Amino acid sequence: MELGIFSFGDIHPNPVTGEKTSPQQRMTDLLERARLADEVGLQYFGIGEHHRPDYAVSAPAMVLAAAAAQTRNIRVGSAVTVLSTEDPVRVYQQFATLDLLSGGRAELTAGRGSFIESYPLFGANLADYDELYNEKIQLLLELDENEYITWNGKFRPALENARILPRPVQEHLDIWIATGGTPESTVRAAVLGKPVIYAMLGGAINSFAQHQQLYRRTATENGHDAGSLKVGVSSVGLILREKAHETYFPHWMDSMSRISAERGFPAPSRQSFDMQASERGALFVGNAEQITDKILRAHEFMEHGRQIFQLDFSSVPQAQVLESIELLGTEILPAVNNELGAGTDETG
Repeated sequence: MELGIFSFGDIHPNPVTGEKTSPQQRMTDLLERARLADEVGLQYFGIGEHHRPDYAVSAPAMVLAAAAAQTRNIRVGSAVTVLSTEDPVRVYQQFATLDLLSGGRAELTAGRGSFIESYPLFGANLADYDELYNEKIQLLLELDENEYITWNGKFRPALENARILPRPVQEHLDIWIATGGTPESTVRAAVLGKPVIYAMLGGAINSFAQHQQLYRRTATENGHDAGSLKVGVSSVGLILREKAHETYFPHWMDSMSRISAERGFPAPSRQSFDMQASERGALFVGNAEQITDKILRAHEFMEHGRQIFQLDFSSVPQAQVLESIELLGTEILPAVNNELGAGTDETG
């Protein structure tokens, strides 16, 4: 099992203290997290893309390049790249460059994003939501396969025997497909034969089993070796030696209240928090032993080979994020792999 962390550079005011963190300070914090994650043996450091005043990162590749320069072993990747509103050619160049800088440690996770601010910002029509992504993921994968490409589509100028440079250190970029768990996204990733990562943001852990089953079944039906395809899980939470639930609740409540209001979801409560943070819920909050047990429980249903954690909802203090990273690397990762077997491959 691989474990890692990811962040969007959350700069919401701390709901407990009211303290505000500047974007500059958050960048410093993110690099400190990357260095510690590398030191304690975690396998992945991800940065997501947003175009909102409450998140500091709109250009993940630049932050990842800085992180790559300060680390040695950890893989660095997007979590996610909002491909629908990007130029796949430029995205490929950025991450191929990141791969060169990192010595072959770059990854690219392509998704459609959980917010829509990038659509008007970059002149994309939200009505083309599905068509944009379908065309651009196909182009991105063609760019990865071919140094020279001739291509024609609806949303980008045509390419005529264009040479796409630089090329990565790896023969091919490690490109993942991100999904919140819709059947359509699962099928798309399976048909393409690409690794998939599921955002486990709510509900019961066992409810996600149907997605990975559909993924592997569809991959097999389309001629791919389902056993070799990688499945990942992204989750939110906090890992502390003590009082994790009490510490995390106000931060979770603040972020979920805001998200629920924006999207018309039911308002969160202490009761819903406790349900999500229970043994069967999708919120990973607790001490090292509790989180180890929960990862193993999730593995029973997801058979995943990677799990990454967002630890900084509503500006959880840096000291507590660092404690979580330390526990993930020094206690949880060895315990999980002791149970699953040190030789467990990335597919779980």
